[in-house]
Amino acid sequence: MLSIGAFAQIGQVTHRMLRHWDTAGLLVPAHVDEFSGYRSYDPSQLERLHRIVALRQLGFGLDDISAILERGVDAERIAALLRIRRAEVEQEHRIAAARLVDVERRLHLIEREKHMSRIEIIDKPLPAVRLAAIRTVVADQPAVAGVVGPSFDAVAEIIGDAHSLSTPIAEYETLDDGLQVIVGYAYAGPDRDGFEIIELPAADAAVCGIHLGSMAHIAESWHAIHTEILARGLVHDGPCRELYVRAVSDDQSDWVTELQQPVRQSGVAPS
Repeated sequence: MLSIGAFAQIGQVTHRMLRHWDTAGLLVPAHVDEFSGYRSYDPSQLERLHRIVALRQLGFGLDDISAILERGVDAERIAALLRIRRAEVEQEHRIAAARLVDVERRLHLIEREKHMSRIEIIDKPLPAVRLAAIRTVVADQPAVAGVVGPSFDAVAEIIGDAHSLSTPIAEYETLDDGLQVIVGYAYAGPDRDGFEIIELPAADAAVCGIHLGSMAHIAESWHAIHTEILARGLVHDGPCRELYVRAVSDDQSDWVTELQQPVRQSGVAPS
């Protein structure tokens, strides 16, 4: 018999892993002392240990490993699981490659151009949102400021419930005849006169950044967002949104706005 220490040393695994696999029923010791609880293993169990380690190195989870060990080595089943794992590894590789490109690009900006983005930009999915909103089409960008605030005020006056006014969102979409502005609050209540219910769809991916302070400088933050989208080989996949996380002070000095632009890979059909 081999002590747990000797067994772990030969298999180059930790005591903790052996105890975990014992608890999971993957590799139960050949003997457990009833008084001390000390585990001992039969040398023949090294073959099972190696199989578990090999499957773990391929990235299989404990449930898959348990199923493989219980049913024996079935070439067809192993092949099917390996195909699934191959697809997962390929996806991990694509993500890692994209991250490497991003790291290299940031290094280039810092080391050669002595420049960093003024805002930190991330990508994440966006949930679908049901808005109580007012829709307006304005002729151009300068007209937006005169629409957003009054539209929020109008919707808030109709709803009246402060709890329902916690998520103010504006969506902007360029049309042939101007710029469509949808302004409203996330809302689960009934339809009412004075606003319409508008469903903003979920987005699988969006490039997002936080703009701090006055709306007078928000164009600079949006420029950083669009520059990042181009640098990552992405294209817009729907209207942009602004989530007003904090918009209380009159001078806008403490405002916090999340800029959200749904995106997709270039060459992928729009969603």
